[in-house]
Amino acid sequence: MFVHVAGREWVFLFQFTEEMDDRMCPVTESSAWLVDTHAHLDFPELSADLEGVFERCRAAGVAVIISIGIDEKTSRAAVDLSRRYPQVYATVGQHPHGARKLSDKEMQKLADLASDPKVVAIGEMGLDYYRDRQPRPSQKACLEQQLELAIQCRKPGVFHIRQAHDDFLKIVAPYVDRLQPSVLHCFSGDWKIAVRCLDMGFYLSIPGTVTYKNAQDQQLVVRKAPLDRLLVETDAPYLTPVPFRGKPNEPAYVRYTAEKIAELRGCSFEAVAEATSRNAQRVFGFSRCV
Repeated sequence: MFVHVAGREWVFLFQFTEEMDDRMCPVTESSAWLVDTHAHLDFPELSADLEGVFERCRAAGVAVIISIGIDEKTSRAAVDLSRRYPQVYATVGQHPHGARKLSDKEMQKLADLASDPKVVAIGEMGLDYYRDRQPRPSQKACLEQQLELAIQCRKPGVFHIRQAHDDFLKIVAPYVDRLQPSVLHCFSGDWKIAVRCLDMGFYLSIPGTVTYKNAQDQQLVVRKAPLDRLLVETDAPYLTPVPFRGKPNEPAYVRYTAEKIAELRGCSFEAVAEATSRNAQRVFGFSRCV
Protein backbone atom coordinates (compact mmCIF):
# COMPACT_ATOMS: atom_id res chain seq x y z
CA MET A 1 0.00 0.00 0.00
CA PHE A 2 1.29 3.44 -0.93
CA VAL A 3 0.39 6.52 1.09
CA HIS A 4 0.10 9.64 -1.07
CA VAL A 5 0.92 12.86 0.75
CA ALA A 6 0.00 16.21 -0.71
CA GLY A 7 2.90 18.01 -2.29
CA ARG A 8 5.17 14.97 -2.49
CA GLU A 9 6.32 13.02 -5.50
CA TRP A 10 8.01 9.67 -5.03
CA VAL A 11 10.49 8.38 -7.53
CA PHE A 12 11.53 4.73 -7.38
CA LEU A 13 14.81 4.25 -9.17
CA PHE A 14 14.82 0.49 -9.38
CA GLN A 15 12.26 -2.24 -9.94
CA PHE A 16 11.28 -4.48 -7.04
CA THR A 17 10.42 -8.07 -7.85
CA GLU A 18 8.86 -10.91 -5.90
CA GLU A 19 11.99 -13.00 -6.31
CA MET A 20 15.06 -11.72 -4.48
CA ASP A 21 18.61 -12.82 -5.17
CA ASP A 22 19.86 -14.62 -2.05
CA ARG A 23 23.53 -13.97 -2.73
CA MET A 24 25.45 -11.46 -0.66
CA CYS A 25 26.52 -9.00 -3.34
CA PRO A 26 28.74 -5.97 -2.85
CA VAL A 27 26.97 -2.64 -3.10
CA THR A 28 27.46 -0.92 -6.44
CA GLU A 29 25.94 2.10 -8.14
CA SER A 30 23.03 0.02 -9.45
CA SER A 31 22.49 -2.46 -6.61
CA ALA A 32 20.81 -2.30 -3.22
CA TRP A 33 21.06 0.92 -1.25
CA LEU A 34 20.17 1.89 2.31
CA VAL A 35 18.41 4.65 4.21
CA ASP A 36 19.49 5.65 7.70
CA THR A 37 16.12 6.84 8.94
CA HIS A 38 17.39 8.35 12.20
CA ALA A 39 20.69 10.12 12.84
CA HIS A 40 21.79 13.31 14.58
CA LEU A 41 24.13 14.83 12.01
CA ASP A 42 24.37 18.11 13.91
CA PHE A 43 25.86 16.42 17.00
CA PRO A 44 29.60 17.13 17.33
CA GLU A 45 30.67 13.51 16.91
CA LEU A 46 29.39 13.74 13.32
CA SER A 47 29.34 17.42 12.43
CA ALA A 48 33.10 17.72 12.94
CA ASP A 49 33.70 15.50 9.90
CA LEU A 50 30.56 15.53 7.75
CA GLU A 51 32.45 15.08 4.49
CA GLY A 52 34.10 11.98 5.93
CA VAL A 53 30.73 10.74 7.20
CA PHE A 54 29.22 11.11 3.73
CA GLU A 55 32.22 9.51 2.03
CA ARG A 56 31.88 6.45 4.26
CA CYS A 57 28.15 6.38 3.53
CA ARG A 58 28.85 6.21 -0.18
CA ALA A 59 31.24 3.32 0.36
CA ALA A 60 28.64 1.47 2.45
CA GLY A 61 25.76 2.09 0.04
CA VAL A 62 23.87 4.48 2.31
CA ALA A 63 22.11 6.86 -0.07
CA VAL A 64 19.80 8.83 2.22
CA ILE A 65 20.07 10.06 5.82
CA ILE A 66 17.29 11.61 7.89
CA SER A 67 18.69 14.08 10.42
CA ILE A 68 16.51 14.35 13.50
CA GLY A 69 15.45 17.38 15.49
CA ILE A 70 15.01 17.06 19.25
CA ASP A 71 14.24 20.72 20.05
CA GLU A 72 14.00 24.00 18.17
CA LYS A 73 17.77 24.47 17.88
CA THR A 74 18.53 20.98 16.58
CA SER A 75 15.43 21.01 14.36
CA ARG A 76 16.69 24.19 12.73
CA ALA A 77 20.14 22.61 12.36
CA ALA A 78 18.62 19.52 10.73
CA VAL A 79 16.72 21.68 8.25
CA ASP A 80 19.87 23.66 7.45
CA LEU A 81 21.79 20.44 6.79
CA SER A 82 19.02 19.16 4.54
CA ARG A 83 19.23 22.33 2.47
CA ARG A 84 23.00 21.99 2.09
CA TYR A 85 23.14 18.29 1.24
CA PRO A 86 20.74 16.65 -1.25
CA GLN A 87 21.02 13.23 0.42
CA VAL A 88 19.91 14.61 3.80
CA TYR A 89 16.31 15.08 4.92
CA ALA A 90 15.11 16.47 8.24
CA THR A 91 12.56 16.12 11.02
CA VAL A 92 11.50 18.79 13.49
CA GLY A 93 10.20 18.22 16.99
CA GLN A 94 10.64 18.21 20.76
CA HIS A 95 12.19 15.18 22.46
CA PRO A 96 10.54 13.96 25.69
CA HIS A 97 13.73 14.70 27.66
CA GLY A 98 12.90 18.39 27.20
CA ALA A 99 9.14 17.96 27.19
CA ARG A 100 6.85 20.69 28.44
CA LYS A 101 3.66 22.31 27.30
CA LEU A 102 4.88 24.22 24.28
CA SER A 103 3.75 27.81 23.86
CA ASP A 104 1.83 28.96 20.80
CA LYS A 105 4.99 30.74 19.68
CA GLU A 106 7.09 27.58 20.03
CA MET A 107 4.50 25.54 18.14
CA GLN A 108 4.44 28.12 15.35
CA LYS A 109 8.22 27.96 15.04
CA LEU A 110 8.04 24.18 14.63
CA ALA A 111 5.21 24.54 12.11
CA ASP A 112 7.22 27.07 10.11
CA LEU A 113 10.22 24.74 10.05
CA ALA A 114 7.98 21.81 9.09
CA SER A 115 6.83 23.68 5.98
CA ASP A 116 10.26 23.23 4.40
CA PRO A 117 10.04 20.66 1.57
CA LYS A 118 13.02 18.74 2.97
CA VAL A 119 11.24 18.16 6.30
CA VAL A 120 9.72 14.68 6.12
CA ALA A 121 8.32 14.13 9.63
CA ILE A 122 7.52 15.60 13.04
CA GLY A 123 9.68 14.36 15.89
CA GLU A 124 11.36 12.92 17.57
CA MET A 125 8.58 13.14 20.11
CA GLY A 126 7.22 10.69 22.63
CA LEU A 127 7.41 9.34 26.15
CA ASP A 128 10.50 8.22 28.04
CA TYR A 129 9.69 6.56 31.37
CA TYR A 130 13.17 5.03 31.59
CA ARG A 131 15.04 8.31 32.08
CA ASP A 132 11.93 10.19 33.29
CA ARG A 133 13.71 13.51 32.96
CA GLN A 134 10.43 15.42 32.75
CA PRO A 135 7.16 14.91 34.65
CA ARG A 136 4.99 12.38 32.86
CA PRO A 137 2.03 14.76 32.50
CA SER A 138 4.36 17.21 30.72
CA GLN A 139 5.62 14.45 28.42
CA LYS A 140 2.05 13.46 27.53
CA ALA A 141 0.95 17.04 26.87
CA CYS A 142 3.97 17.72 24.65
CA LEU A 143 3.33 14.51 22.72
CA GLU A 144 -0.30 15.44 22.10
CA GLN A 145 0.66 18.90 20.87
CA GLN A 146 3.05 17.38 18.33
CA LEU A 147 0.53 14.77 17.24
CA GLU A 148 -1.79 17.63 16.36
CA LEU A 149 1.04 19.34 14.50
CA ALA A 150 1.82 16.19 12.51
CA ILE A 151 -1.81 15.90 11.49
CA GLN A 152 -1.99 19.59 10.61
CA CYS A 153 1.17 19.31 8.48
CA ARG A 154 0.16 15.95 6.96
CA LYS A 155 3.52 14.48 7.94
CA PRO A 156 4.34 11.22 9.76
CA GLY A 157 5.51 11.17 13.34
CA VAL A 158 8.81 9.81 14.61
CA PHE A 159 8.24 8.48 18.12
CA HIS A 160 10.70 7.91 20.96
CA ILE A 161 8.96 5.48 23.31
CA ARG A 162 10.91 3.89 26.15
CA GLN A 163 9.20 1.77 28.80
CA ALA A 164 6.00 3.67 28.01
CA HIS A 165 4.27 1.73 25.26
CA ASP A 166 0.97 1.22 27.10
CA ASP A 167 0.51 4.94 27.73
CA PHE A 168 1.69 5.81 24.24
CA LEU A 169 -0.79 3.49 22.55
CA LYS A 170 -3.63 4.88 24.66
CA ILE A 171 -2.68 8.47 23.82
CA VAL A 172 -2.14 7.90 20.11
CA ALA A 173 -5.25 5.77 19.50
CA PRO A 174 -7.63 8.72 18.89
CA TYR A 175 -5.16 10.24 16.43
CA VAL A 176 -4.26 7.19 14.34
CA ASP A 177 -6.99 7.54 11.74
CA ARG A 178 -5.83 11.09 10.95
CA LEU A 179 -2.08 10.47 11.28
CA GLN A 180 0.13 9.56 8.35
CA PRO A 181 1.77 6.12 8.72
CA SER A 182 4.45 6.76 11.33
CA VAL A 183 7.56 5.31 12.95
CA LEU A 184 8.52 3.90 16.33
CA HIS A 185 12.20 4.73 16.31
CA CYS A 186 14.66 2.41 18.07
CA PHE A 187 11.81 0.00 18.68
CA SER A 188 12.37 -1.53 22.12
CA GLY A 189 9.15 -3.41 22.82
CA ASP A 190 8.67 -7.16 22.86
CA TRP A 191 6.70 -9.11 20.26
CA LYS A 192 3.34 -8.58 22.01
CA ILE A 193 3.86 -4.84 21.95
CA ALA A 194 5.09 -5.03 18.36
CA VAL A 195 1.84 -6.70 17.29
CA ARG A 196 -0.20 -3.91 18.89
CA CYS A 197 1.92 -1.28 17.15
CA LEU A 198 1.76 -3.04 13.79
CA ASP A 199 -2.02 -3.40 14.12
CA MET A 200 -2.24 0.38 14.51
CA GLY A 201 -0.28 0.88 11.30
CA PHE A 202 3.13 1.84 12.71
CA TYR A 203 6.48 1.00 11.18
CA LEU A 204 9.20 -0.40 13.46
CA SER A 205 12.67 1.10 13.08
CA ILE A 206 15.53 -1.19 14.08
CA PRO A 207 18.83 0.22 15.40
CA GLY A 208 22.28 -1.27 15.89
CA THR A 209 21.31 -2.81 19.22
CA VAL A 210 19.86 -5.72 17.25
CA THR A 211 23.47 -6.88 16.79
CA TYR A 212 23.96 -7.25 20.57
CA LYS A 213 23.91 -10.73 22.09
CA ASN A 214 21.41 -9.75 24.80
CA ALA A 215 18.88 -8.26 22.34
CA GLN A 216 16.72 -11.40 22.18
CA ASP A 217 13.37 -9.57 22.32
CA GLN A 218 14.38 -7.20 19.55
CA GLN A 219 15.76 -10.05 17.48
CA LEU A 220 12.49 -11.98 17.83
CA VAL A 221 10.58 -8.94 16.60
CA VAL A 222 12.88 -8.72 13.59
CA ARG A 223 12.30 -12.38 12.78
CA LYS A 224 8.51 -12.21 13.08
CA ALA A 225 7.50 -8.75 11.87
CA PRO A 226 6.55 -8.27 8.21
CA LEU A 227 9.57 -7.06 6.28
CA ASP A 228 7.42 -4.40 4.63
CA ARG A 229 6.98 -2.73 8.03
CA LEU A 230 10.63 -2.54 9.09
CA LEU A 231 13.06 0.35 8.79
CA VAL A 232 16.74 0.59 9.71
CA GLU A 233 18.51 3.37 11.58
CA THR A 234 21.63 4.21 13.52
CA ASP A 235 20.52 6.87 16.03
CA ALA A 236 24.09 8.05 15.44
CA PRO A 237 26.22 8.91 17.31
CA TYR A 238 24.56 6.45 19.74
CA LEU A 239 23.78 2.70 19.77
CA THR A 240 26.76 1.63 17.70
CA PRO A 241 26.42 -1.88 16.27
CA VAL A 242 28.85 -4.74 16.59
CA PRO A 243 31.72 -4.75 15.54
CA PHE A 244 32.18 -1.05 16.40
CA ARG A 245 30.34 -1.06 19.73
CA GLY A 246 31.99 1.34 22.16
CA LYS A 247 32.85 3.86 19.44
CA PRO A 248 30.69 6.72 18.14
CA ASN A 249 28.06 5.50 15.71
CA GLU A 250 27.66 6.93 12.21
CA PRO A 251 25.20 6.46 9.33
CA ALA A 252 27.48 4.15 7.33
CA TYR A 253 27.14 1.57 10.11
CA VAL A 254 23.44 1.07 9.33
CA ARG A 255 24.70 -1.55 6.91
CA TYR A 256 25.64 -3.79 9.85
CA THR A 257 22.10 -3.53 11.16
CA ALA A 258 20.68 -4.50 7.78
CA GLU A 259 23.10 -7.42 7.54
CA LYS A 260 22.04 -8.66 10.99
CA ILE A 261 18.37 -8.42 10.03
CA ALA A 262 19.10 -10.48 6.91
CA GLU A 263 20.88 -13.08 9.05
CA LEU A 264 18.01 -13.27 11.54
CA ARG A 265 15.38 -13.59 8.81
CA GLY A 266 17.36 -16.01 6.67
CA CYS A 267 17.21 -13.80 3.59
CA SER A 268 19.69 -11.81 1.55
CA PHE A 269 21.13 -8.44 2.48
CA GLU A 270 19.79 -7.12 -0.81
CA ALA A 271 16.24 -8.13 0.11
CA VAL A 272 16.48 -6.27 3.42
CA ALA A 273 18.12 -3.20 1.87
CA GLU A 274 15.56 -2.94 -0.92
CA ALA A 275 12.57 -3.53 1.38
CA THR A 276 13.64 -1.13 4.13
CA SER A 277 14.53 1.59 1.61
CA ARG A 278 11.18 1.15 -0.10
CA ASN A 279 9.46 1.32 3.28
CA ALA A 280 11.32 4.53 4.13
CA GLN A 281 10.16 6.07 0.85
CA ARG A 282 6.60 5.07 1.63
CA VAL A 283 6.68 6.69 5.06
CA PHE A 284 8.79 9.77 4.41
CA GLY A 285 8.02 10.45 0.75
CA PHE A 286 11.49 11.23 -0.56
CA SER A 287 13.26 10.07 -3.69
CA ARG A 288 16.75 8.67 -3.75
CA CYS A 289 19.45 11.22 -4.43
CA VAL A 290 21.58 9.92 -7.30
